[in-house]
Amino acid sequence: MCGIAGIAGQEWTPAEREQLFAALAHRGPDDRGHFSAPEVTLMHLRLSILDTSPRGAQPMSSPDGRYSLIHNGEIYNFREIQAQLPAQEWKTETDTEVILAAYAHWGKDFLHRLNGMFALAIWDQEERTLLVARDRMGIKPLYFQVENGSLRFASEVRALMKIGSRPPRLNHSALANYLCYMTTYGAQSLVEGVEMLGAGEYMVWKLGKIERDSFWKPGDFNQEGKHHDRAQAQKRVLELLSKAVERRMLSDVPLGAFLSGGIDSSAIVALMAQASDQPVDTFSVIFQEKEFDESPWSQMVADRYNTRHHPILLKPQDFLDQLPAALAAMDHPSGDGINSYVVAGVTRAQGITVALSGLGGDELFAGYPVFTQLPGILQSAPMRLPAPLRRLLGSVYGTFRKGRQAAKKTALLKLPQADFQRVYPVYRTIFDWPVSKQLVGQEGLGHPLQGIVAEADQFSEMLSKVSWGEIRSYTQSVLLRDMDQMSMAHALEARVPFFDHELVEYVLGIPDQVKWPGYPKQLLVEAMGDLLPGEVVHRKKMGFVFPWEQWLRGELKAWAQERWKRLAERGIVDPNFLMKVWNEFQRGQGPWLWIHIWVWVVLEDWMERNSVES
Repeated sequence: MCGIAGIAGQEWTPAEREQLFAALAHRGPDDRGHFSAPEVTLMHLRLSILDTSPRGAQPMSSPDGRYSLIHNGEIYNFREIQAQLPAQEWKTETDTEVILAAYAHWGKDFLHRLNGMFALAIWDQEERTLLVARDRMGIKPLYFQVENGSLRFASEVRALMKIGSRPPRLNHSALANYLCYMTTYGAQSLVEGVEMLGAGEYMVWKLGKIERDSFWKPGDFNQEGKHHDRAQAQKRVLELLSKAVERRMLSDVPLGAFLSGGIDSSAIVALMAQASDQPVDTFSVIFQEKEFDESPWSQMVADRYNTRHHPILLKPQDFLDQLPAALAAMDHPSGDGINSYVVAGVTRAQGITVALSGLGGDELFAGYPVFTQLPGILQSAPMRLPAPLRRLLGSVYGTFRKGRQAAKKTALLKLPQADFQRVYPVYRTIFDWPVSKQLVGQEGLGHPLQGIVAEADQFSEMLSKVSWGEIRSYTQSVLLRDMDQMSMAHALEARVPFFDHELVEYVLGIPDQVKWPGYPKQLLVEAMGDLLPGEVVHRKKMGFVFPWEQWLRGELKAWAQERWKRLAERGIVDPNFLMKVWNEFQRGQGPWLWIHIWVWVVLEDWMERNSVES
């Protein structure tokens, strides 16, 4: 886990390099280095995980000097890849050296062989080409700019904003996307001219021209699960998840796990304990408030697997106190992520450098309400009516019913067609998409989820469609992005075994009749068998919810109002409308939820901190 940056088509000056090193310093506190040649500069900041000696430093070049590499992340199967390569004298114990050799041997096709999380760049001195690529699941970020034939890239948006002759400007075409979903989906960022390389994508730069393509897409997935019955699926899920966990325990520095006491984190800890001959370090955030506290279940799992357990007591005020630091760590605006910042901080403070997370279990094994609710919506009597009747019903319903849920039901009824491709994007909104576009004067924009739901149509099973929609939208653009920016703020590497691409491909191929959850995540629970305590499996799902509504009307009111007023002065949105929303929210009137306030406040705070012009 590190920070990377680079440019092809020109070189960065020493002063520019220093600016970039400073911007990314939190991602790699252990070492830094750069490689420069005519037309290219590659930069790396190291958080040492494998072979912590100086031999593992980056940028790393091949023995003949032809190839130079920087990468952020971990390749978990690098030993397997190493065994497939021609015999040579290996000088390090790193995955970096193996990546270089794999590229020299297979060219860009080596990407198909990697199992891991990564953002990488390889310069070919002979061909004068730069390959830039990102892992299949989009766990590691990579932002880029193309300007006058040059390609710039970095692990964080803020790094790219430090370089350039022009001040960063807000991307108004992405703003509607942000309002609708509290983040930006797809390639766009909130900075004009800065994009995010897609999950499972690569770019090749040569002589000012760029070739861009995907090396991982649904049509190429392994279809093994399609032909398995329930017993076969349970066995295979356990095999693949066990292998994914074992791979992610590869580390030369202290390693632990987040343990909430829920199904997903408990499954990860159980499999870690099986794979280790030493007690696992586990970390749980606990609360005094019984309605939020999950310590009885996390302690139960810790006791069962004899972990070195670290319960960490936090109060709501602790989150409030750390809010300024968490917002300062936010590389790209998000409506979430504060909890990730706090949990990562207390874990790193215990001396842990690598932590495994249960993120991904809900998305793969139908753990969210959307998995069962959305099929119900599609099959409901109102949605099966002819379109003209549905639109009429929607108009009548919207006249007599008010509020956020009523507005969403009205939008669903008014859809031209009641299919997954149209219903799913509406289900996931915060602000309605037409309203979001109108607010920022971008009425002609296409929907940000259109491409994602089009990809989902390649799956024949409804649960797999929803899984793909969840992974490619909210998970990649909010959960994974927040996990990266907030954990790396503390130089902590977070790993997600449920997003091992071999496991993902298999589960997405399983038929609905095998995967359908009679209770939450039934297939995963059955696959784990007696490894999970029954009390953990069948307890009520919990989770700490910040009292944002109370804070925005109390402790945070003055702070938020100050930013709200400055946002109104920018003229991005009608200031009269903004003040109307603020006043109605403060009085408890109108359809406004705390998140409608929070996304605007976070945006203004981020623009101020990073000198982003509107």
